[in-house]
Amino acid sequence: MSNYFVHPSTVIDDGCSIGKDTKIWHFSHVMTGAVVGDKCIIGQNVFIGQHVLIGNNVRIQNNVSLYEGVVCEDDVFLGPSVVLTNVINPRSKVSRKNQYQKTIIRQGATIGANATIVCGIEIGAHSFIGAGTVVTKSVPAYALFVGNPGKHAGWMSEYGCKIKFDDSNRAVCPESGQEYLIQNNIVKRV
Repeated sequence: MSNYFVHPSTVIDDGCSIGKDTKIWHFSHVMTGAVVGDKCIIGQNVFIGQHVLIGNNVRIQNNVSLYEGVVCEDDVFLGPSVVLTNVINPRSKVSRKNQYQKTIIRQGATIGANATIVCGIEIGAHSFIGAGTVVTKSVPAYALFVGNPGKHAGWMSEYGCKIKFDDSNRAVCPESGQEYLIQNNIVKRV
């Protein structure tokens, strides 16, 4: 008996790994070589390609496809219909399977509904990508990115609250009370 839940309409290929207490809902597909961590929630109609790596406590909402080359670290949130690519210049008649680019989504990052993430970049830890944003370049840790193309629009706490830095380069999350420091455009929790 498995230590995770898979809806009967879901396809789980041989040779993948699914962690303890993970739930995978209707019409999803997990391919050979994929690794899904513990306590994840995988929504309806989610595709997890070969060799995709998903950490613990990841939430993937409905209609998301994660193609080979995608890595999601722990505590990542992917909103409904997020698009992740793995080839920079796809063509139907040209095979580019040897040109897949890696996309890394660092711990605690949130990607909002209908956002598109172009391959070959890194989404920083605890960053926040707004709904509908098109991300074409790497995003720093704790950054808020919005728009098309995605632009830096502020900073976010680990609790998902917008934070403002004072003259001493410090900020406090209004929800958690956690303190942050910014130096040379790099944010760290203190």
